[in-house]
Amino acid sequence: MKKWTKISNIIAGLLLSVSYTASAADETAEYEQVKSKIENNLRMQISSIGDAPVSGLLQILTERGLFYTSTDGKYLLQARIFDVEDGMRNVTEDTLGKVRIDGLKTFENDLIEYKAKDEKYVVNVFTDITCGYCRKLHNQMDEYNNLGITVRYLAFPRAGLNSESYNDMVSVWCADNPQEAMNNAKAGANVARKNCSTKVAEQYVFGQQIGVGGTPNIILPDGSVIPGYQPPSKLEEALKATL
Repeated sequence: MKKWTKISNIIAGLLLSVSYTASAADETAEYEQVKSKIENNLRMQISSIGDAPVSGLLQILTERGLFYTSTDGKYLLQARIFDVEDGMRNVTEDTLGKVRIDGLKTFENDLIEYKAKDEKYVVNVFTDITCGYCRKLHNQMDEYNNLGITVRYLAFPRAGLNSESYNDMVSVWCADNPQEAMNNAKAGANVARKNCSTKVAEQYVFGQQIGVGGTPNIILPDGSVIPGYQPPSKLEEALKATL
């Protein structure tokens, strides 16, 4: 009897495994159909797709940001999802925070960094050399650094990839001394034209993907964002609140 029980358990396990595999395959096929439908109809490239926190919706990450779609791909939503039972926690922002942190890792060797001597915090800032508030932030770099805040710049040419701003930012990143070139550019000096292999374009696309709409855009260590200029003391307060 024990022998038959063991055999029955093995058969049941195999059937469950086959059922799970078939279910996973069906789910993958469903995702691919939705992905293809949206990419073909809207000319949007989807980098990831999966179940959304709300039943009946899928979550898609594109080069234009995070969206939600019906499971048949007919309806597309640009929205924020809040968990009412968890103090109105912004679930969408939590997801984007993880995307930001993971995405920043790909640019670790392609940032222009102003390191604090006694570093306590690191912020990543999307910047444009022609942006007034970006220049204001940059002019206070010593104050940020003196508070232990290291600032790392990512490129976000607001005029897009076919602009003079983009070419100037490539030249800054390609300079023999990118920090010095950035200092000069932020001061309004002409940027000496240089060209090399950079990730300026990729940083711009990544910025669009995670919702950057303007500069400066400050990403805190926990993945949250301050969409605009912050005085050194205010930024320090915000950083302390994330600990």
